[in-house]
Amino acid sequence: MELTFTRLFDLIRFQQEHFPTDKSIGHRVGDEWVFYSTEEVINLANSLSLGLLKLGLKRGDKISLISYENRPEWKIVEVAAHQIGLVTVPVYPTISPADYEYIFNDAGVQYAFIGPGDLSDKVQATAPQVPSFKGIYTFDKEEGLPHWEDLFEGGSLEEVEKIADSVQPEDLAVLIYTSGTTGLPKGVMLSHNNIVSNIKAASPIFPLEPGEKALSFLPLCHIFECTVSSSYVARGVSIGFTGVRNLGGDEGDIKSFKPHFFTTVPRLLEKVYEKIYNKGLELTGLKKKLFFWALDLTDNFYFGKEYKGVEGMKHRIADKLIYSKWREALGGNMKGIVTGAAACPVKMARVFSAAGIPIGEGYGLTETSPALTINSFEENGAMLGTVGKALQGITLKIDPSDGDYKEGEGEILAKGPNIMQGYYNKPEKTAEVIDSDGWFHTGDVGKFMKGPGGGQFLKITDRKKELLKTSGGKYVAPAPIENKFKEDFLIEQMMVVGEKQKFVSALIVPAAEALKDWCDNNDVPCKIHPAPYNETLFCISKETLENPKVLQKYQEIVNGFNPNFSHIEQIKKFKLLCDPWDVASGELTPTMKLKRRVIREKYKDTIGNIYDV
Repeated sequence: MELTFTRLFDLIRFQQEHFPTDKSIGHRVGDEWVFYSTEEVINLANSLSLGLLKLGLKRGDKISLISYENRPEWKIVEVAAHQIGLVTVPVYPTISPADYEYIFNDAGVQYAFIGPGDLSDKVQATAPQVPSFKGIYTFDKEEGLPHWEDLFEGGSLEEVEKIADSVQPEDLAVLIYTSGTTGLPKGVMLSHNNIVSNIKAASPIFPLEPGEKALSFLPLCHIFECTVSSSYVARGVSIGFTGVRNLGGDEGDIKSFKPHFFTTVPRLLEKVYEKIYNKGLELTGLKKKLFFWALDLTDNFYFGKEYKGVEGMKHRIADKLIYSKWREALGGNMKGIVTGAAACPVKMARVFSAAGIPIGEGYGLTETSPALTINSFEENGAMLGTVGKALQGITLKIDPSDGDYKEGEGEILAKGPNIMQGYYNKPEKTAEVIDSDGWFHTGDVGKFMKGPGGGQFLKITDRKKELLKTSGGKYVAPAPIENKFKEDFLIEQMMVVGEKQKFVSALIVPAAEALKDWCDNNDVPCKIHPAPYNETLFCISKETLENPKVLQKYQEIVNGFNPNFSHIEQIKKFKLLCDPWDVASGELTPTMKLKRRVIREKYKDTIGNIYDV
């Protein structure tokens, strides 16, 4: 079917024309999933557009959306705003007050639509420092604050339709601030066409049919979930909105919603795998042997593999007895998962895909709306260890000219209709990443790999600016080392250090719950407690991490992984850290990337002790 939409608000109208449904977008209320129909979304958005116009908002004005969890109201506000030419500014809820103030002032935000929790306090505390700001509307009723439904207006839609007809695909639609790993946040300007072109290129890759279900839990303030959830609308797929904290367990939203598809980040996959693995450890006798026998069978999986003969019989047995239970833990209907935002360990993609839950890793940036490549679910469409092939309409090239790269490697450059308009109010920053020939410089290092069917698959090897140089003049790429080590359950986070030093070392944040299980099974006292800045994370006592048995265990892990790397890349020393890194504590960006400069400064004494400085 030809995808005829050209602007973001056209998507829901396209759904109404081709796939009208009673369950367009929804969320869980108590034990029940409650949905808005396609027609209801359109009608509510129209009523809200009238209300926004009554506030005096006009084309080009900015409104912000902020919520800890995804919810259908977010999408309705987007439609209402975009069809009258407003620009939405989605904001990550846990950023610092200083970042709130900077973003609101830089964008000129006039109103904020917010979820529950402490968001009203945060925004109200910021408001006096933002001259453009006029008010808050809440998605849940809060005493003393206007509710978003208070804006709903009836009457003629003539003005709404007139403005909607005048909105052009090239008009600015979304302004997303990306903090990066250093410096002030930059506002990425994305037009309707930027995002719509990406939807058109990516949505056919998703193995979904109209009427099937997709769960949306990655933050909608990130362009990854923003674009993907919009593609669901275009495909007539029913979307269940939720948050990461609501996913797990027998009563969680995955089991309750039974999705056919979702997008995720690698760490969430790793946590699911850890739970599966730990349940296997709890088994006894024949059941335990069968579990690990089935797990071992996944080791030789590759996309396109055909199981025949004795191997086929083994796979069928493993599927019936073991893999089917893994699929059931994800609701029983999963047709595929796309992961992005960070490198996915090959082991994760291999295990889940072998068990009948194919993992498609993708790659992109906020500045590229976001997808540049995706491993697809069609024949010859995926290759383990890569991020897939370039999407239709996107051109990639490897530029080896500005760096000390291995053969075949270089910075990844991209061209296409999905490339941002630029950084808001920062033409000089725009010029740093988009050259005179129109190539966007990603800052990532990669190379092309020949894959199934002769396709050109992209492999990411590092971040250009994250290469470190030892005192011996050797360059080391931290990311591949870190990603490999994080395949072990006992390692939650890791950062390689060694700039201008004789050898490479690592700061390691142990996986608290996994370490607690290991300690309990090895007669080691272990104390953990919730992190004060994020109750879903756990800190580990210093006494636990200094225990000789624990240190020996991590030394064994290091010894096991080191042979995968050259001598100069091997970890010679390491330090275990008590506190996990998080957005709220400042070591991670909202997209969960390491702020290496921040971490180096925070742990400069620890690093100094490693090198006896």
